[in-house]
Amino acid sequence: MKKHSARVAPLSSYSASVLTCPVSEGEEGSESHAETPGSEGSGARSQCQSCASTALKVLGGLLVVLSVSSSWVGTTQIVKLTFQSFSCPFFMTWFSTNWNILFFPLYYSGHLVTARQKQTPIQKFRECSRIFGEDGLTLKLFLKRTAPFSILWTLTNYLYLLALRKLTATDVSALYCCHKAFVFLLSWIVLKDRFMGVRIVAAIMAITGIVMMAYADGFHGDSIIGVALAVGSASTSALYKVLFKMCLGSANLGEAAHFFSTLGFFNLIFISCTPVILFFTKVEHWGSLSALPWGYLCGVAGLWLAFNILVNVGVVLTYPILISIGTLLSVPGNAAVDVLKHEVIFSVVRLAATAIICLGFLLLLLPEEWDTITLRFFATFAEKKAEEHGEELTESSVHTRSRSRANGTVSIPLA
Repeated sequence: MKKHSARVAPLSSYSASVLTCPVSEGEEGSESHAETPGSEGSGARSQCQSCASTALKVLGGLLVVLSVSSSWVGTTQIVKLTFQSFSCPFFMTWFSTNWNILFFPLYYSGHLVTARQKQTPIQKFRECSRIFGEDGLTLKLFLKRTAPFSILWTLTNYLYLLALRKLTATDVSALYCCHKAFVFLLSWIVLKDRFMGVRIVAAIMAITGIVMMAYADGFHGDSIIGVALAVGSASTSALYKVLFKMCLGSANLGEAAHFFSTLGFFNLIFISCTPVILFFTKVEHWGSLSALPWGYLCGVAGLWLAFNILVNVGVVLTYPILISIGTLLSVPGNAAVDVLKHEVIFSVVRLAATAIICLGFLLLLLPEEWDTITLRFFATFAEKKAEEHGEELTESSVHTRSRSRANGTVSIPLA
């Protein structure tokens, strides 16, 4: 759900465009293939512009990858720090989700800076509300379309925070990467997406990693509960994404900003009663408001909002696959922090499980035509090798004939 002017296409449909310079045909064949100095100069300029544009996009992609990874690592680590003095995961989820309201105002600020034709906030809001239908956002659609997504969003984040109370940040971030495999399985079953054997293998690897992670501590204690919570978070995240694709399709950047802000409003209006109920039932007791760690809470909410903005804006600035890689890099990022700061010692089983899950995640990033692309690459590589071998044979025969003439011998061809 990420694009500013064009709809988001599947990952496999993103391909590099090739700039070609058409040649006009003249009356004679020899003139049709002639190139003027001006055409050569324009072709060189277009190639330079294309290379510069690609280089800037790749550089921007690397910056986005680092920003996405850093924001997610920062969010996870600050949550772990907050739990040391304030262990109320649902309140943290509710408080952070309210910050989604800022998404559309930030998007509109960017629109005022970059757009040539400025629109009023009402005009832009109505334009972006088309994600809910041609009639825009009505009260009925607000409740019907926003409620299930708000519930799934809250469950995903709440289960993720609960898992962080039981497991290390590295384990939880690695298990959360399984959501990619769950998205494929649900899309294959529900949306009838194309079957891909390599993705089935990746899903099996993800399940294997989950079992190994649970086995690391012998299927008992907080470990198995934490694994179940992290897998539950990945499952609800996958259901959220598949349901969004099924009900709302795709969205550009403005519509995504509108949708996130709508989720924030729904959370503020209808979910606010839940932390109050948990407070009076003493399930989550946080004392007075002045005693709350507002610095940590705002840090978590701000980084969470930054992560969501980077994921949506990053697809506009660079290649979508880099956003997924940025999410995957949060696993080694959290591992580095856990080892250096918290002095966590990982067992061999946990390391193997994390590696298997990450490898499965990478396999899921392969495009749908990966087999055709691979075969075409090997065929092109084989042709180049054959051409180089033919040129070497030609050069060796030329050298042989030159040596024969130098020695006074004559090669007589066979009739």
